[in-house]
Amino acid sequence: MGITNPSAGGEPMRRLSYGPLSWHFGELRLPSVPGPHPVAVLIHGGFWRNPYDLSLMQGLAEDLTAHGLATWNIEYRRLGDEGGGWPGTLQDVAQAVDALGRIAESYHLDLKRLVSVGHSAGGQLALWLAARPLLVQRASGPGRALFASEGAVSLQGAVSLAGVVDLEAGWRLHLGRDAVAELLGGSPDEVPERYRLASPAALLPLGVPQVLIHGTADDRVPVEISRDYGTQARAAGDQLTLVELPGVDHFALIDSHSAAWQRTRELVLSLSRQRW
Repeated sequence: MGITNPSAGGEPMRRLSYGPLSWHFGELRLPSVPGPHPVAVLIHGGFWRNPYDLSLMQGLAEDLTAHGLATWNIEYRRLGDEGGGWPGTLQDVAQAVDALGRIAESYHLDLKRLVSVGHSAGGQLALWLAARPLLVQRASGPGRALFASEGAVSLQGAVSLAGVVDLEAGWRLHLGRDAVAELLGGSPDEVPERYRLASPAALLPLGVPQVLIHGTADDRVPVEISRDYGTQARAAGDQLTLVELPGVDHFALIDSHSAAWQRTRELVLSLSRQRW
């Protein structure tokens, strides 16, 4: 079903396909102790563009696996790839998560302790994945058909690391040289339904616990996006933890040797141990 490679820690890393395209794969790492294992789905950022790939999250995957979590570090179609953007990028990450339902028994995965962890643009995708079951319930017509699937897997929690969790705010701020408009194919006035279906802020309440971590020195995605989202999420009734890290920049959060990541790891482990 996949290719097995050694990881830095000596445990096997399995590269598995979750769909028919060359971008449809993920790296599965398993702890050395017996399962069933809680699982973290890792989603890289890069403003949804294809120069960036899942190698950004490999250090975090190895570290989380060393601390007892199975990790599923996924790739997906990005802007610049055929079919990337709306809706292909979102459909890919949904398909990658649903694939866990097919392999959970073989790899001793505990999907009742499944969380997503995304950085930057991946933060939007991580929270969107948590919202997807409710999105399918709430949407109608073409919107529902885009993301509904048999055997959909639900998340128990979601973690955003400096995430673009409000796409309309990201559009207003021209983040990533207008990456949001590129992702969705227009402005909120031009494609309002896409913003309603893709932006975590527009989908509140998500109905699962969320952790947002953001450095105050972030010059790529301003901390105010997480602050404002946190206010909205709590007002909507969601359980949300916002951690601001003074003086921390955008990329320290995905440096597995940084103090910022050590704090983040504690929160990911805590979230994955809860059952909802």
